[in-house]
Amino acid sequence: MRFCCCIFGVTSAAFSQTLFQCALPRIPPVHKNMPPVAGALRWAQELRARIQVPFDHFRHIPHLCLDSAEGRRVIEKYEEMIQLLDRYQEKVYADWSQTVSEKSQYNLTQPLIRRDPETKLITVNFDPQLVSVLRELSYLSGSRLGAIPPTAAEIYSSKESYRQLAANLELMVNRYNKVLKTVLEVEYPLIQEQLWDINLKLKKAEETLNWKMEGVWDHISMVMDDVHDLEQRIQKAKNNVEEIQTIVGSWASPIFVRRDCKRESLLSLEDCQDRLERRYSLVRESGQRIHLLVKENQSLLLADPASDIWKAYVDYVDEIVLDGFFTAIECSLKYLLENTDPKAGLPPLFEVQLDLVIPDLIFQPSLDPGTNDGFYDVVEGLLNDIYRISSLVPRLAEHSGFLHYQADMEDMADLADMRHELMGRVQAVMAACCDYRSAFDHYSCLYGEDRKEFFRQFLLYGHILTAAEIEAHAENGVPESPPTLQQFREQIDSYEKIYEEVNRIKPISIFQSWMKVDARPFKASLLNVIKRWSLVFKQHLMDHVMHSLSDLDEFIKTADKGLSKKVEKGDYDGLVEIMGHLLAVKERHSVTDAMFEPLKQTVELLKTYEQELPEEVYKQLEELPEKWNNIKKLAIAVKQHVAPLQANEMTVVRKSCAAFDVEQHRFRERFRKEAPFRFDTKKPYQLLDTKHIEIKQMESAMTSIYESAGLFEVIVPDYKQLKQCRKELCLLKELWDMISLVGTCLDDWQTTKWADINVENMDLECKKFAREIRNLDKEVRAWDAFTGLDSKVKNMLTALKAVAELQNPAIRERHWNQLMQVTGVRFVMDSDTTLADLLKLNLHNFEDEVRGIVDKAVREMGMEKVLKELKMSWSTMEFQYEPHPRTNIPLLKSDEELIETLEDNQVQLQNLMPSKCIAFFLEEVSIWQRKLSTTDSVISLWFEVQRTRSHLESIFIGSEDIRAQLPKDSKRFEGIDADFKELASETQKTPNVVEATNKPGLSQQLEDIQSRLSLCEKALAEYLDMKRLAFPRFYFVSSADVLDILSNGTNPQLVQRHLSKLFDSLARMKFQLDSEQKPTKVGLGMYSREEEYVSFSEPCDCSGQVEVWLSHVLDSMRATVRDEMTEAVMAYEEKPREQWLFDYPAQVALCCTQIWWTTEVGIAFARVEEGYENAMKEYHKKQVTQLNTLVTMLIGQLSKGDRQKIMTICTIDVHARDVVAKMIAQKVDNAQAFIWLSQLRHRWSDEERHCFANICDAQFLYSYEYLGNTPRLVITLLTDRCYITLTQSLHLTMSGAPAGPAGTGKTETTKDLGRALGIMVYVFNCSEQMDYKSCGNIYKGLSQTGAWGCFDEFNRISVEVLSVVAVQVKSVQDAIREKKKSFHFLGEDINLVPSVGIFITMNPGYAGRTELPENLKALFRPCAMVVPDFELICEIMLVAEGFIEARVLARKFITLYQLCKELLSKQDHYDWGLRAIKSVLVVAGSLKRDDPERPEDQVLMRSLRDFNIPKIVTDDVPVFMGLIGDLFPALDVPRKRDLNFESFVRQAVLDLRLQAEDNFVLKVVQLEELLTVRHSVFVVGNAGTGKSQVMRSLNRTYQIMKRRPVWTDLNPKAVTNDELFGIINPATREWKDGLAAMARVDGFLDSLIKFDKENIHENCLKALQPYLQDPKFKPEFVTTKSLAAAGLCSWVVNMVRFHAVFCEVQPKRQALSRANAELAAAQDKLASIKAKIAVSACPSVGAV
Repeated sequence: MRFCCCIFGVTSAAFSQTLFQCALPRIPPVHKNMPPVAGALRWAQELRARIQVPFDHFRHIPHLCLDSAEGRRVIEKYEEMIQLLDRYQEKVYADWSQTVSEKSQYNLTQPLIRRDPETKLITVNFDPQLVSVLRELSYLSGSRLGAIPPTAAEIYSSKESYRQLAANLELMVNRYNKVLKTVLEVEYPLIQEQLWDINLKLKKAEETLNWKMEGVWDHISMVMDDVHDLEQRIQKAKNNVEEIQTIVGSWASPIFVRRDCKRESLLSLEDCQDRLERRYSLVRESGQRIHLLVKENQSLLLADPASDIWKAYVDYVDEIVLDGFFTAIECSLKYLLENTDPKAGLPPLFEVQLDLVIPDLIFQPSLDPGTNDGFYDVVEGLLNDIYRISSLVPRLAEHSGFLHYQADMEDMADLADMRHELMGRVQAVMAACCDYRSAFDHYSCLYGEDRKEFFRQFLLYGHILTAAEIEAHAENGVPESPPTLQQFREQIDSYEKIYEEVNRIKPISIFQSWMKVDARPFKASLLNVIKRWSLVFKQHLMDHVMHSLSDLDEFIKTADKGLSKKVEKGDYDGLVEIMGHLLAVKERHSVTDAMFEPLKQTVELLKTYEQELPEEVYKQLEELPEKWNNIKKLAIAVKQHVAPLQANEMTVVRKSCAAFDVEQHRFRERFRKEAPFRFDTKKPYQLLDTKHIEIKQMESAMTSIYESAGLFEVIVPDYKQLKQCRKELCLLKELWDMISLVGTCLDDWQTTKWADINVENMDLECKKFAREIRNLDKEVRAWDAFTGLDSKVKNMLTALKAVAELQNPAIRERHWNQLMQVTGVRFVMDSDTTLADLLKLNLHNFEDEVRGIVDKAVREMGMEKVLKELKMSWSTMEFQYEPHPRTNIPLLKSDEELIETLEDNQVQLQNLMPSKCIAFFLEEVSIWQRKLSTTDSVISLWFEVQRTRSHLESIFIGSEDIRAQLPKDSKRFEGIDADFKELASETQKTPNVVEATNKPGLSQQLEDIQSRLSLCEKALAEYLDMKRLAFPRFYFVSSADVLDILSNGTNPQLVQRHLSKLFDSLARMKFQLDSEQKPTKVGLGMYSREEEYVSFSEPCDCSGQVEVWLSHVLDSMRATVRDEMTEAVMAYEEKPREQWLFDYPAQVALCCTQIWWTTEVGIAFARVEEGYENAMKEYHKKQVTQLNTLVTMLIGQLSKGDRQKIMTICTIDVHARDVVAKMIAQKVDNAQAFIWLSQLRHRWSDEERHCFANICDAQFLYSYEYLGNTPRLVITLLTDRCYITLTQSLHLTMSGAPAGPAGTGKTETTKDLGRALGIMVYVFNCSEQMDYKSCGNIYKGLSQTGAWGCFDEFNRISVEVLSVVAVQVKSVQDAIREKKKSFHFLGEDINLVPSVGIFITMNPGYAGRTELPENLKALFRPCAMVVPDFELICEIMLVAEGFIEARVLARKFITLYQLCKELLSKQDHYDWGLRAIKSVLVVAGSLKRDDPERPEDQVLMRSLRDFNIPKIVTDDVPVFMGLIGDLFPALDVPRKRDLNFESFVRQAVLDLRLQAEDNFVLKVVQLEELLTVRHSVFVVGNAGTGKSQVMRSLNRTYQIMKRRPVWTDLNPKAVTNDELFGIINPATREWKDGLAAMARVDGFLDSLIKFDKENIHENCLKALQPYLQDPKFKPEFVTTKSLAAAGLCSWVVNMVRFHAVFCEVQPKRQALSRANAELAAAQDKLASIKAKIAVSACPSVGAV
């Protein structure tokens, strides 16, 4: 019983807990899929049943007594539990009944559809609560809990209609949403109107239609149909597009494959056409299908084919087809690329045959570049066929302007790259195959040479003649040397050897694994050729043997028959025949006797080569020797028989020879008398014909005598006289032909009118005649006819020269009269004058006189031309004016063209005066000289006055302050201004330059204005000196800047831009704002150049005179620094140093750190003296901890200013740490040790509230100049020594003079010492331009400001100036030594601030340096500077940049630079010194901060490599990389790249129309990287390596990045140092800016380019002659002095050369046009003359 009670108690408690939990927003555990209310009720019922059933069982247990106390408690618990469950059910049902009606009614009045405002998708707005109600009612309708609410019952009664409506709406919504979700961007515009219609219909469902309305279904059903129709059409259109994609995807297979698709097969070019046609057919059919599908989509989407939205859709589908073609072509190209990849190891793809087609070795198909139908074209054709598939489908996007897709495919870069790569492989394999073919070139002699010609030369000379042999025997011919039998043997053997060699050639070769070369056709052809060569020699030997034997046999038969005839006395013909046979046997005797043995050897040789001869040959070889012996015997017998008859005939022949010899001598005498040897011979051709006939008759008789004498062996004379006559007759014929030709031509010329005379053609023709005359036989030169002809031609040539000179257009009437006077012949010079008239003057006798007259005429014509041009140019030359920007006064505009013209014309007139021919133009030239001289002086004076007036106008008129200070001079200037304005207005009315400048009195007016302006300038200079005395820092600012400051003195905002010139680091100020937020004249703080802001301790009043409030600013600046320092010293120990330093400016934090270092070291020394030995070591540990803390901070995220501050403190801290460590190492225990006293120690005096700096026995008051957030130098032992020397020199009232090589830190150490003392340091770069006045002004300013002056390169000042400077420096030092408040200096009393310091730095021994005078040396304490400890500097800078392993890395760094200096080549631009080290360390620091996780050695290695490689020449790169690899082994850090910047660089390179190659882009990036760490960069390299283009590319890159770069070209060697860097005007003491002469560099270059080199005046040429004749005026020599001057020298020389050539060629050019016109006529005349000669000559003579 107790157990049951316990159970009921627990159950009741659990149920109570469950009910408590149900009060929370949770649903009680319900059956799956049951609604919450019905589920909760079912849960309660089930729980009730679980309690009731066991309790009913309890009731039936007999031994349980329920009447007991425990039984009653059980019954109570049971009843309580039942009541609790009943109440729960009633509550749940009642709660639901109360809310269901209201919620349901509300939800039924909601719109049918809800739309998402963002996605525009719709959903069925049948609230889940309604669904829940229907579900609840389906479960509760049969329960007995209570009445169903009427509203709920009504809803439940309509549940089927709601279900159908909701289901249909859900279906429509799904379709609608599917449309919106799946519609493409290009499809949407096509269905937009349809969607709008649907949306309009849906709008009612979204806004007004609800679930309770009647007739909702009718409206919804219409919308459903529209949505369903749209969804189906869109889906069909998408299916069509998918089908198009499937179609184009089916094209993606290679078009050309190996035969039968077997791996080892070749590409079958025969099958290619079939495959191609099948593929083409497939693509065409696919294209038709695609067009049909697109047309169907047009109808499905109800699109207008002319609309832009349909065109956009077509473009979309067009792009799919385009991609399909791309994939198809790419697939075919990839197949070809894969099968032509040498690394793929595939069998060959192509095959070519090597064949011999004499005289060439050819491939089939051809592999030679440039041939048609070659292998290249075959592959190109295959590629074209592949591409052509894209032309088979008409373009879907007809509006694109293309008929098909091929053009787009050809423009695809990826396909083009693949095609290019494939064709590159083709070219490579073609080259390899051609090299293979070239290996057979040494066989070309076999098939390339002419076999017949080779054999002909071999038979004549035994070998082929060389060019040297032919040239050596050019005159007499190469002597013949028939080959021996051994030579035949060698030749044949050589061919046999070649045959064997060729037979070993491999028939098949494979190149690059994909090209198979079949050499079998070539091999067979070549073997055949070799056989033919061998056969030629063998056949010749066979023919020789057979022909030799047959000829001998025939000869023997003929001779035997002839010698067998009988000859009787008186039978002359028979005797002649017998004598002929005997002579033939005699001639063949020796040859025939020697022929038999060689023939036998030849036969034996032929046998060795298996060449068989006919049997008849062997028989003849045996029989013919005997027959030949018999014929010889017969000849001897016959000769003896006819000997008497022969003797009689010989006597007759000898008599005939003697008679003919006498006859020829007589004929010779007659010929010498009668032949036409004289020039005046009449009818020479008739005489020549007569003599020709006589000679011919005698030659016939001579020939008969020769024949008879030959038969009977009689010696005949040579008959030289007759032959000489024949020779002279031929020479006479040739000579008289020339005489006739020349005479006819000259006679024809003499009738030429003066205006038509073409001297050049006549001269050429005469020279041609002269050459032909000289080419005649030397024998004719002694004849009178030749002498007469030669004289006639020479005289004509001389006369023609004179005529040519007289044709000069400079000849005037007066010159013709002079010519007639010289020659003594008078004639009228008009249009009828002919050449004959001129030749009557005998011009060849007056050649010099004619030349003199013409030369004078030419000179006078030149003068006339100069004066004419002068008048023309100055008649149009007018002044150019520009209005003054403020007053609109017309100011004369600087016209370079006017000035150049004026100077040139003055030089021209000056050069005309010394001429001998000036008499005619003397008066005119003198007038122009006076005019232009006046013009020149007036223009120069005008510009000077205008410039000075413009300069002073802004001062005396624009500045009220100066007008008030200088009222008298302002009044004077107003008068000047009025006069100048009046003068300018008057001059403007006369625009012509010469007229305007030559007005009477103009020059005097300008001179008067200039003198008055000089008075104003003098007054202004005195005013400026007064202001400089009031604020001495004005001494260090240019006069123009001082005037600007004074002019704007009442406006501090405008003066701000000059503050950086007056103060060390104060760049601008912060001013208090008034109620309108405008700045007032009250300064609140100052900004440094690094943008560090420091508030003034007290507001600074910036009103009043500018020099006054600038002094206030100076005082406020110093007071602020001092106050900040006071506060910082006091607050140092209040918080950790790494936090404290952020509270104060950088300068204050650094100085106070040094103050506390001095203080803490002093404390450590005191503790040591008290007996605490480890005090210094503990302090050293504290230093290390503090330093490590700062280094750690550097690695983190800091602002630029904070980082610089901490880096500077680290730099000083490292030195402080090292000093303490050194004292520990040396066991220093006393503060008076020199190692401590020699340090620069800052201390703070609480009594005086000042900072002092002590070093040794010297003490300096801190000057509190605001230094901003600037870095400090690394302090080395050399720095300490320099500090001691310089401070001791000041302590002893002297000056310091650090001296040493460049890069040792002379100037920087002086500046750093000044920063350590808080004092302003001015650095002056000395040069030869500095004089005693400029130096004196500087000393005057330094003395009054108390600042330091560092004079860099002091020994470049001239020694004369240095002597005066010594006196000036000594006067300053004496005043300091005497503790004067003011002293006399340069004629006036000035204040003295004793902190002034004067330092000089020198590079002793350098070129252009002077030795200091002794009196100057005595004033300066020297300090020798040497190369500093690079390793220490590197270590400290690495620490300052945040490197932990600084010492190890510094050692590697310096080792690398030392090795580079020793091992790399000596280049002028290499720098391994301190400046280079510093820039790389800065880069290393930035790289470490950008990538803090990277190890430090990798960071340093990257910076060393990437920022040194750009400056290292190619030959040194391997050495440098080797050194890097040795110092940083196994490190290969990738280069840090800015891909965004590189993309800009590539765009810039392309904009400049260059190729964006990786190396070129890298150079541009390297240049940009160097510019970030260097102020200036040298770009060096050989000509043509792209230096200028790299800089232009970077400039263009900056333009693209909107950085606004400025580009200026300047050649520093084209100007002097003064023009380049500027100069002080010694008269006015004004500074003239440099580069003034280069203001119009482009104009100067244009003048050189456009120089009129064809019309250089003669006087100019004369003036140049001394220079041109000077051996030093040569570009080669001038180059050693100046490249710029060498260029100008070369330009001058070439201009003169061109002018000389032009003057020589121009007359010929002019004559050429006339000559071309007359050439045809002259040729016609020449032809007619030759015809006349031919007619007049006898026909027989023509045969000579």
